[in-house]
Amino acid sequence: MIGPDDHAAPGRVVLHVDLDAFYASVEVRDDAALRGRPVVVGGLGPRGVVAAASYEARRFGIRSAMPMARARRACPDAVFLAPRFAAYEEASRAVMAILHDVTPLVEPLSLDEAFLDVTGSLRRLGPGPEIARSLRARIREETGLVASVGIAGTKMLAKIASDLSKPDGLLVVAPGTEDAFLRPLPIRRLWGVGPATQRRLAALGVSTVGDLADLPVDAVIRSLGPSVGRHLHDLANNVDDRPVVPEREVKSIGHEETFPTDVDRRDELERHLARMGDRVAARLRAAGVVARTVQLKLRYGDFRTLTRSTTLPGATDRTADVTGAARRLLAGLDVEPGVRLLGVSGQNLARRPAVQEELPFGTADRPAAVGRRPGRRGRDTRRLDGAVDAVRSRFGDAAVGSAALLAPGGLVVDRRGSLWGPASEQDPEVGAGPTGPTRSRRRGAGGAGGQDPEEDREP
Repeated sequence: MIGPDDHAAPGRVVLHVDLDAFYASVEVRDDAALRGRPVVVGGLGPRGVVAAASYEARRFGIRSAMPMARARRACPDAVFLAPRFAAYEEASRAVMAILHDVTPLVEPLSLDEAFLDVTGSLRRLGPGPEIARSLRARIREETGLVASVGIAGTKMLAKIASDLSKPDGLLVVAPGTEDAFLRPLPIRRLWGVGPATQRRLAALGVSTVGDLADLPVDAVIRSLGPSVGRHLHDLANNVDDRPVVPEREVKSIGHEETFPTDVDRRDELERHLARMGDRVAARLRAAGVVARTVQLKLRYGDFRTLTRSTTLPGATDRTADVTGAARRLLAGLDVEPGVRLLGVSGQNLARRPAVQEELPFGTADRPAAVGRRPGRRGRDTRRLDGAVDAVRSRFGDAAVGSAALLAPGGLVVDRRGSLWGPASEQDPEVGAGPTGPTRSRRRGAGGAGGQDPEEDREP
């Protein structure tokens, strides 16, 4: 789809490129037997949710974030697959390389979508729509995937345009048509407007973007608060000067999981924390950053969610520091009602200094103060973490680990699951060999499922 005045002289030209049904499309591309069939990717266990659904599956009402059990009821003959993250990451790298051939101003939002500022490429490559058509053709030819593209003068409008162009579409919001495009849209189309915000705006009589734009900004601020209220009012009036930022600063590194059944034993939760803390610390080291704050997230069986955080004396990337802080936070929470989800994250990140910040006589669960040189214990734990990272890099995650991660089947370095829930109905906690954990590839119906409510998502 192309908007009016396709070749109008632009100011800034922003593209939003979004791969259609990305995870499901990779699965179909890699397995010709899946072509034309409804394909659903996500957690296959009792609390799994849908991560992606092919357009054949969407005809049955299946959508991302839907409980997998509901998806199975909607289409029992669909093909249900657990995610293959390595395959998705490889496909994403190939697509991002194509985007970088057009402009260095590429801002990835996730594996399957990115903003591009092509203003500086117009003389060399032609108008925005021509660039978009070329990108779509290259992505299809070189990766076998389909991308939808939105083109506009702002990031918000480009994102909305790509959403509306799906599947396999191209939509231009030409200069001078922005208000006519934006004002009739339902208010939920604005970034940051989820169910809760939508209810508050409905109380003000707002159902469309134009309704919000016409309200006095003070009324919106009184309802939503100064930051959110002013931001959404600006977006409704197409005030969006956010640049395309090639390098987005990572604000946190974390790991969370939904359990197959609620867990009410503190010792079991502490074992999960040991594994999660190990994962988070390893990712901090791999990213070359240290965390000053550790946050624990806990969700009960009734979906009540608590977060607790602690600011450490010194920034750290040590496994013992992250795990110790998480355990202390858990000690202050009641787990008897049963825990549905548990998560650990490192926040308040900074680049790792050349000399690690530690107390010369620190303890295993107390990180060192800023600016100190490592004491013997600090050097020993750092060397231990480094040795573990090196062994895992060569032989796999399950090759070595803390004794706290040991189970009858081997080291439990990771559950067979993802953000969308356990990968199988039973989700046994078993170790993996040097090649890493196995992956469930179940097809057809079976099992039950549930869903953790999705928070409002903003690109």
